[in-house]
Amino acid sequence: MGKIGIYGSSFDPVTNVHLWTASTIAHRAKLDKVIFLPCANGRIDKQMKTSNEHRWQMLELAIGGNPIFEVSDYEINERAGTSKQYTWYTMEYFKSRFPKDEVYFIMGADLLEDIDNQELPVHLRWKFREKLIANHKFIVMARDGIDMLKIISKSPLLRNYDDGNTFHLIDKGLSMEISSTYIRDEFAMGGEPRYLLPDQCYQYIVENKLYQKSSNS
Repeated sequence: MGKIGIYGSSFDPVTNVHLWTASTIAHRAKLDKVIFLPCANGRIDKQMKTSNEHRWQMLELAIGGNPIFEVSDYEINERAGTSKQYTWYTMEYFKSRFPKDEVYFIMGADLLEDIDNQELPVHLRWKFREKLIANHKFIVMARDGIDMLKIISKSPLLRNYDDGNTFHLIDKGLSMEISSTYIRDEFAMGGEPRYLLPDQCYQYIVENKLYQKSSNS
């Protein structure tokens, strides 16, 4: 039996912190594989700045050479345009794809905070959250200023499934936050974010003129 982490994000663009996070989690949680899962354009909770194709190409460039990293098109091709745009369906898919393995959903502590938050606008609330928590496992990466244990203890849903197996909490041990938004803004303003993302991705963005103010990509 292996251990597989599903790492979903917009990756618009993928950053060095995305890669460092995936590598750190793989090492600390002893994962055999990390699957990068770019979300599709058209989701109501995320606004992408580039096409699925550009984000896919950048991810493939970024993870090349690391044998435990792979990228999946489940959300951008198989699930895009369907009514199954929720994490529950994603995890059920990967659980069926790897029936003999332990499959974990990788997320930041900010998402843990949102799962049982019914004060969010309706379109941002987690759908099927009870089934999701009851039937799947999670690796949660710490975020500055967020107390993961306190979040779990305050939520009846989360604490009742906190059996020591459902949530694997990981403290990064290092404050390193580089947002894709920051990188996009730097490109748009003619900045130089070269060393915040893999060099191949930087070159790809420059060559394809992505994230420029006048770009429609």
